[in-house]
This record gives sequence, structure tokens and C-alpha cells, in this order.
Amino acid sequence: MPVQPRLNVKLSRRAILAGAGAMTVLQCSTSLSGYAFAQSAPETPPETPIAPAPEMPFDFDWLTDDARARASQAQVPATKVKGFFTDFNYDDYQAVQFNPTQARWAGAESGIQLNAFHLGWLFAEPISLFEIDGGVARPMVFTTDDFLYYDRVKDRVPPHEPLPGVAGFRLNAPLNRADLFDEVVAFLGASYFRALGRGNSYGLSARGLAINTGLGKPEEFPRFTKFWIEKPVPFARSITVFAALESENCTGAYRFVITPGTNTEMDVTARLFFRSEVDQVGVAPLTSMFLFSEKNRADFDDFRPNVHDSDGLVIHRRDGDSIWRPLNNPVRLSESWFVEESPRAFGLMQRDRDFDNFQDAAAHYESRPSLLIEPVGDWGRGAVRLVEIPTRQEVNDNIVAFWVPEEKPIVGELREFQYRMYWGALPVDHAADIAFVLETRAGLGGVSGADTPDGTRKFVVDFAGGLLANLPADTALEPVVSVSGGTIAVQTLSKIEGHNIWRLVMDVMPDSGATVEMRAHVAGFGRKLTENWFYQWVIA
Repeated sequence: MPVQPRLNVKLSRRAILAGAGAMTVLQCSTSLSGYAFAQSAPETPPETPIAPAPEMPFDFDWLTDDARARASQAQVPATKVKGFFTDFNYDDYQAVQFNPTQARWAGAESGIQLNAFHLGWLFAEPISLFEIDGGVARPMVFTTDDFLYYDRVKDRVPPHEPLPGVAGFRLNAPLNRADLFDEVVAFLGASYFRALGRGNSYGLSARGLAINTGLGKPEEFPRFTKFWIEKPVPFARSITVFAALESENCTGAYRFVITPGTNTEMDVTARLFFRSEVDQVGVAPLTSMFLFSEKNRADFDDFRPNVHDSDGLVIHRRDGDSIWRPLNNPVRLSESWFVEESPRAFGLMQRDRDFDNFQDAAAHYESRPSLLIEPVGDWGRGAVRLVEIPTRQEVNDNIVAFWVPEEKPIVGELREFQYRMYWGALPVDHAADIAFVLETRAGLGGVSGADTPDGTRKFVVDFAGGLLANLPADTALEPVVSVSGGTIAVQTLSKIEGHNIWRLVMDVMPDSGATVEMRAHVAGFGRKLTENWFYQWVIA
């Protein structure tokens, strides 16, 4: 299950290396030649300009009925098109930019604007955009006049040429300054999309649906083929986007209500129909990158102390309890399942917000957004699944997390999921009296600086905040620790002098050839005082 490189659509080659502004794409079961868009799709050159579809009434129920009808038929394979952009390589594609003067819905009363992504390079399958105004959908037509073509490609571009579609689109709004339209959300590639809160730079991404991810068989990549966007009202603070999802074994109708802000919110409704049985459905899938931190820093000869878009998976359980699972870059593919009953929320978080802990003045990992998924309604029983893939490069996304419903979908029946997404520098979210995991560190077991022939590994977990922070150092507290696949050789809990931080230290001896699973929290006065720390140690 190789990782997939993160794709960049900016004009800087440095950006793809740093991940800044990169379009993240994870493929867990095939190589780049089997990227989310079908490389073997038929090629059909547009012999004549494509005529726009007629106007038509539109609402979410119509799109749902359309998805239901498509599910009763075989999938129509995605079609690659030919044109002057067919031979664009990476550098060519970076030399094309949407002309900001052509932004849709620009004007004195504009609150949200739309820019498009050009076809070419890896994006050879066009999607169609429609504007909804007064309940009527009209096609959005793009030509070469909508784009700026720089030196290396401008002589190859015919003027006023109608385009057979676009690769995707972005929505811009005054996110950080009232006088500047910043990129807020972008849809590009398969069903991938990404968003920003105030002060963020791009990091992790999401997608509409995951099918058969990480099962040792080819993964299915559903694709958004058409989008309908409601024309924003003057000075709009939110916008509604509809999307048609298409896949070999699934169709879908999606609605996104997007509200930019300090934390950009998306209210998502996904209505799914299945053409045939699938082994696993991944709802609200998230993809991210974790290369190294204090846990595995010694494996990388790098001037930076940390390199990651996200540092942990959080799960807020139905009963009010919380789980914090630090992310890892394992020596081999690993996975964790967290069985839950309709959780309150789950997501991939970037808790570390201190530049000093990253020291990357280009990538600014401290400003990468966290993404929290808040289910709406009763999702029933299922599991949050975390997949971690080994990688040696930060340009690869190697983390994926999603919800797996216990009940498999029935062919032909509607499955609806509603959830809210929060993108931003989210604060630690738990009860005010509960301490949170501030940091997880790891290294050789035994006494620091001495040889450790016994094979133990030391895990150091710092808890901060809550009622625990203000307790004196001599308070009688109980570290509640469990280990499977290994044994605890040494365990201590103490308060760090001069700080409101309690440190749990464990030397763990693994069983031969095992994967060690660890859990811990701190208790006292007849109650739990911290969130739950979970960790998986994959033995080489």
C-alpha cells in the first residue's frame, strides 16, 4: 500500500516539496499510474465546441433522484479529453493561472468568488460546473480568455477557445482581511477537497467517500463529476455547493453548506446508492501527512524538530470521554480500529502551534488546519479506522482516517450521512476539568545516556490543563496503564517542577515480534483526570 504524492497547483516548485498549498491525494493500493482518475479512460478529442446544456430546474431532491437512477445502471467511465492542454507537463501546468479579473460573482457587493482550475497535466477528465439562480441551473462556460498563460505555454494556446470543462474550482472570500479575497476551499481531483480557517495554510484534505481502503485489494476512488453552486447573495457569508458522485459501485448526491471564518464550517449531507456490494465504506475520510516528531526524530537527519500536517487522531465519545491517539510513521503499514457507538466527533488535529517546534519558515507546519468531523443524528455502531503508511518523504500523504459503519450498505437502498466539518486552528475540545495530552515522546528505555541492552523503549506522555494542572506535586494520583503485546518494566508519574504539567514515563518491553498497544490515563479522587492516551508501537 504505497503512499501517494501530494499534488501542487501553485506556481512554486518549492510549494510541492513543503506541502504548502498542495492538493493532497492518497492512494493506498496502487501506484501513481493508477491515480484516482482513470488513466486507461478513452480519449475523445472535442471535434466541435461543446454546446452548453440547457437551463433546468434544480434542487437537492432532483440530484438525489438522479443518483438513484444512475445506480440502477452501469457506471459510465470517465472520459479524458484532448486539446492544446493534452501535453502539459508539471512545469507547463504551473504556467497557467486563472485570471482573477474573470472571477465569477466579482463586484462591489461580492462576498464569495469562484475561480476554476485548468485542464491538463494530471487533470485530463473534465468536470462541469453549473450556477443555480432562483432554483434554475445554468451551465458555467469557460474559455481560454478566463486564464492567464505564461511564457512557456502562451504561444501554444488558441485565443477565445471554448474549454470542454475544467479540472476543479476554488472559492475565495475575505477570510483574513476585509480587502482581500483569500482561497477558502478547493475541489480538485477525484472527490478530494480542502479548506482553510483564518490564518491557516493548506495541509490535510478530505474526500467525499472511501471504498475498500487498505484492504489489500484495489481501492475504489469515487469522483465528483458535476457541481452545482448557488449564486451567492450580495455580501454573502456562506455558499451552498451540490455535487454528483460517481464510482464503479456507488453513486451519490452531496450538499455542502460552506461558511468561511476563524474556523471554516461545512455542513455536509451525503446521499449514497450502491450498484453492488462493497467490502468497506469509509464515511468522511481524511488524509494527512506525518513524517516525524519527538517520537521518531532520531530516524531523520533533519534540522527541523517536527514535520507533520497533523499530530494526532482525536475521538470524542458518546459518553463524554475523549481519546487522543498520536500519529506515527511506522516501519510497516499499520492500522487501528476504535469501535464506537455514534461518537460525538472525530478528526485529525494539529495541536502543536509553536513555530519553534517546527523551524520551517517556508512550510509553516504550525499553521496547518485541524479538521474535526461532528456527526449529525445517530450514526449507530461502527468504528473510526486509522491507517498509517511508512514514508521517508514529506511530499507523501501517509495518514488516512474515516468512519466505517457496522451495517454494510444494501444494494439499491439509500444511505444518508450528515455531518459538520470544522477546519481551522481548533482549540483542544474537552471538558474544562480534564487534562489533555500535550506531547508524546519516545526513545531508548533505561537510564538516559546509558546502554540499554534489555530492549525496552521509553514512552513519555505529558498531560496539561484541567484540574490536574493545579494539584501539588505530592498529590496521590494513579496512572491507569494497560499494555498488550508487551509488559511494563518501569512506570512513574510526577509533576514537572515549575510547570503545570504531569509526566507519565513508561519503559515497555515488547513481546517477540509483536505490535504493542498501550493505553493510559491519570485518575485521582475517584474520577478520571485526563483524556485517554492510546498508542501503537510497531516492532521492526
